Amino acid sequence: MKELHITNETNTIYGKLFSPKTDEKCPAVIMSHGYNGCHTDFFDDARFFATNGYVVYCYDFCGGSTRSLSTGSSTDMTIHSEKSDLTAVVNYIKELPNVDEKRIYLLGASQGGLVSALVADELPDVIKACALYYPALCIPDNWRDRYPEDKDIPATNNFWGLTLSREFFVDVKKIDITRDTGKYSGPVLIIHGDSDEIVPLWYSEDAVKRYADAALKVLAGERHGFSPSGAATARETVLEFFNSTK
Repeated sequence: MKELHITNETNTIYGKLFSPKTDEKCPAVIMSHGYNGCHTDFFDDARFFATNGYVVYCYDFCGGSTRSLSTGSSTDMTIHSEKSDLTAVVNYIKELPNVDEKRIYLLGASQGGLVSALVADELPDVIKACALYYPALCIPDNWRDRYPEDKDIPATNNFWGLTLSREFFVDVKKIDITRDTGKYSGPVLIIHGDSDEIVPLWYSEDAVKRYADAALKVLAGERHGFSPSGAATARETVLEFFNSTK
């Protein structure tokens, strides 16, 4: 494991790179955290995948968390800025000498799942497969409901401990999930708990219908953020899924 800094325009993305002990080129998994999360949220998954032969990069979105070690303010963060961060990461990781550029995988959770789904649609020739934990595909709907008119949006809003700017809400309201996700033709796996109180399960049930090659695994009793046993099941399921795409 080592620190890896990636430049995206004027910002610097902070992350940790986990690499198997081998001289061969390996597939790579890029892990994107949820709202107000950070790279350490994926450490158990990162170690698990690295142990099983994958190069893994987990990172902090710029301005995406009060714990972020990347540069940038939360008031500059939008869904599109996070898309830009992930795209910069993909472009960097696929050029690493120990990475098989034909096997780049995305694994995103919650808001990071939404961002991963959006980026997969835009980079279909680069992303081998995409796995999503309880992807927050509800976010655009939630904020359109909260602020139906742009004039109602405040200059800033402290939401769940993170201060967001007006631009975040203006930006997210422009996203149409049915239009902006689902075009990616590679394999997609969504894992979602049936007791998720943040993102209703039906968003994932609807999403798999839009993809050409998608599956949904529902974890009984799991909420938004898996329990230790649920997380273990999820990572083992994703490993099997990624391995099946060789």
